[in-house]
Amino acid sequence: MGENRRVCNKVCLDVSYGYLKSEKDYYYRVLKMQNKQILFEAMVNLDEEKARKIVKDKISFKILPELILKELQNSMLEIGNRFEREEYFVPELIFAGEIMKDIVNILKPHLTGKSIEDKPKVIVGTVFGDVHDIGKDIVAALLDGTGFKVIDLGVNVEPSSFIKAIEDSKAKLVGMSALLTMAFTAISNTVDAIKKAGLRDKVSIMAGGAPVTELVCKKTGCDFYGKNAFEGVKIAKEVYGQ
Repeated sequence: MGENRRVCNKVCLDVSYGYLKSEKDYYYRVLKMQNKQILFEAMVNLDEEKARKIVKDKISFKILPELILKELQNSMLEIGNRFEREEYFVPELIFAGEIMKDIVNILKPHLTGKSIEDKPKVIVGTVFGDVHDIGKDIVAALLDGTGFKVIDLGVNVEPSSFIKAIEDSKAKLVGMSALLTMAFTAISNTVDAIKKAGLRDKVSIMAGGAPVTELVCKKTGCDFYGKNAFEGVKIAKEVYGQ
């Protein structure tokens, strides 16, 4: 029996994804659906069509959606590693974020309310006076793809909107994006406003964007420098103790 199981598992690993033409088709495909590597590989290779099909089949084979989501999150972390190794670049990050968003929408009807509500929250927004959103959107997509509930305030966000989001969501992390050097003052003003509202000790603040540096973050009163999108994910995991 043990030998048969090993053979079946090897078949599942060796054959290309698809319907197996044999009498044991159903049994083999159940084993394949339990194999995490096939979804991981489809995601990290940015094969959207294959990843969507695998997820839909996993759902039909009653694989827990929370487990599927975890597999997707692990694949997004690997995409981040490839970005850091300069194997992937910004276009791949944007595409990966879009694939993840699309597949999570497939999963959402099958996820329990508790699993969604329990997600750690992160507030993101481009500060007042700046209307650039590409960097913010990449960070938001990757945070969402790695298991965080993102509260995206959009662009040109006034300090009062950040404050209201902190009060309403009880998020522990705020991410501010800026692509204009003149927006540095807005970062500082937002941090000061959060402090005056009595919320500074309740949240960690990170800032990022092309002109932002470690020194800028220090001067404006932020806690973390989000050098790139995946550094933002690492910071979020650190803040939430993951």
